[in-house]
Amino acid sequence: MNTDIISKHGIVSKSPFELYMAFVDMRNFLQMLPEDKRQGVEADYDTITATVQGFKIGIMVRDRIPYSMIQFIDNGAPFSFGGSLHFDAVPDGSQRTDFHIEFHADLNLMMKMMLSGKIKDALDKVVDGLVSVSEGRMPEGIDEETMRKMQEELAKRQGQA
Repeated sequence: MNTDIISKHGIVSKSPFELYMAFVDMRNFLQMLPEDKRQGVEADYDTITATVQGFKIGIMVRDRIPYSMIQFIDNGAPFSFGGSLHFDAVPDGSQRTDFHIEFHADLNLMMKMMLSGKIKDALDKVVDGLVSVSEGRMPEGIDEETMRKMQEELAKRQGQA
């Protein structure tokens, strides 16, 4: 049974270009994880793989549409899934981005009932976190040291591009 989940929209105080560049390289996601959560997580430019509660889950970029969307699909998981990150310019000329996430998964009825609410909450939390960071606020559940390390690594990677 196909399950479609769409996050809330958030206005991020970064241009679509800046936000897209932060997500274009899957290694950046690894840098966003707290140090104690990186065990068993591997990433390269196109893929990221992690073991979660004994299940190996991989995500692979399927398509990149510069500065507007990144599509992804599963790359080894207990169920088929995919989705997209959307980076839409706010039409007021303010260099801000209307950001949201679309997710779809092939879940049986039991899995849909157990997971769809949790997935929606997680997607909304990602959107809220991006909005917070872009406004200079610390996202809920992230400490300042982790944030500083993420920013340093992201700046280093963008300098290499």
